[in-house]
Amino acid sequence: MRTELDQFVKYTLEDSDQKIVMNDLINSEIKLTFTGKTVCSACKNERKIFAQGFCYDCFMNAPESSPCIINPELCEGHLGKGRDLAWEEANHVQPHIVYLAVASGLKVGVTRATQVPTRWIDQGASFAIKVAETPYRQLAGEIEVALKNEFSDKTNWRRMLKNEIADYDLEEEKWQIEEMLPNDLSQYMIEDDEITSINYPVEKFPEKVKSVGFDKQPIIEGKLLGIKGQYLILDKDRVLNIRKHTGYEVNLEF
Repeated sequence: MRTELDQFVKYTLEDSDQKIVMNDLINSEIKLTFTGKTVCSACKNERKIFAQGFCYDCFMNAPESSPCIINPELCEGHLGKGRDLAWEEANHVQPHIVYLAVASGLKVGVTRATQVPTRWIDQGASFAIKVAETPYRQLAGEIEVALKNEFSDKTNWRRMLKNEIADYDLEEEKWQIEEMLPNDLSQYMIEDDEITSINYPVEKFPEKVKSVGFDKQPIIEGKLLGIKGQYLILDKDRVLNIRKHTGYEVNLEF
């Protein structure tokens, strides 16, 4: 789902034929039917999905699934290395942001500068602040690693979906980081202390989170109660992770 930051995040589902503003379907009955067809998001061939929307071959070889996607400190694009040098130049040898975000608890993360605030929305963050800006991905990863003893790099997705949000002073947390970093990394910290607040179109949050998916249930239907992160929130405390099903061909009826 494509996202746009507004008073409430705007979610749009797109295919080759149409665009559906998912916000308009909240409080409506929807039906999602998995056709059984899966297409790799990298090679675009009809293949079994191995992980993260990729077939096995692309997961092992495509630049979009390189180990430094998960662990940016491993990135070697700035050294002229990588699975695809043109892709590395366009995506990793670019300014990157280190940030603090609150989706449930406080976490540290890294994203390409052009992916702000999309990355925060995808994680279901309610508040976020930029901490540092680096000229390429690997340096941002080094800062993230230096902070992992103090800050988690994971989101508790169940608490996020129940809207259990801890209270933090993000500006204060940010400037405590300066003391944690060696000089060669603290030099990348930025003065911008703007806190981005993100509201999601949710009518009702689940009390107990029950994850559903197409691998076990080809037809998922019910009332759409909201959207947060990349999750559809359905009645009966059910949630569907749309990002997890990248590459699945699904028909939507409403």
